[in-house]
Amino acid sequence: MGRQNGRKINRLLKVWPKATVVTKPYLDELGFYRQLIAKYLRYHWMERLGTGAYIRSGDTVEWQGALFALQTQLGMTVHAGGGTSLELEGRSHFLPLGEKKRVILISDRPEQLPAWFKKHQWKDNVEHRCLSLFENIPHDATAKLDCGGFQIAMSSAERAIMEQIHLTGSNDEMEHVLQLMEGLTTIRPKTAQELLENCRSAKVKRVFLWSAETAGHSWFKRLDLSRIDLGKGKRQLYKGGKLNRKYGITVPEREEFPHV
Repeated sequence: MGRQNGRKINRLLKVWPKATVVTKPYLDELGFYRQLIAKYLRYHWMERLGTGAYIRSGDTVEWQGALFALQTQLGMTVHAGGGTSLELEGRSHFLPLGEKKRVILISDRPEQLPAWFKKHQWKDNVEHRCLSLFENIPHDATAKLDCGGFQIAMSSAERAIMEQIHLTGSNDEMEHVLQLMEGLTTIRPKTAQELLENCRSAKVKRVFLWSAETAGHSWFKRLDLSRIDLGKGKRQLYKGGKLNRKYGITVPEREEFPHV
């Protein structure tokens, strides 16, 4: 390999964090043409993860390193969200034994993950959802996770619990939300207020407020419910439950509450 090409790959390795993916559009932006990439593959400087995606030779890359590329190189809104974000923050400990961990990635607008991401067999069970849940998202509703050498964006606790509520569809999932909410003692009421005012889902707003009030969190009293549109009509969200008249949703009987 020529000296110039050697210097070029060294410059790439300096800006390419270990355990992450580098994408073809990003390489194009840096001036690495197709023939040069083919040469790097031939010399085992890098390996192909899939069409248009590469990793350092000998590197082990998981979904976090791939998500880093989606966020920083492809400009996608996809992020770790819902219960996954709460788990990464140490706020959730409901891991099924003997099963692959469920990882929830959420996009704030309709967007498709690249084929190389969807086809790769990750260690965890990775699911992707497009929610478009909020009109506007406060800056502090996004958190950063340090993955050692790189960071990925994920939902803050306030945003994550609302995403998780949106994904609920069964009694067990509703009870799980109540368990998660019980542990959220340090929610920032200002951030929660902004998200609730910008949330498009009446279900999410009603369940969030009901579960927070049920858990007895002190920060709940600092929310201004008069500025939150809860919509109209009743919603059956918990089969066989009782109607909570304040929020117009069916909820578990108190004796069915998990750890509350």
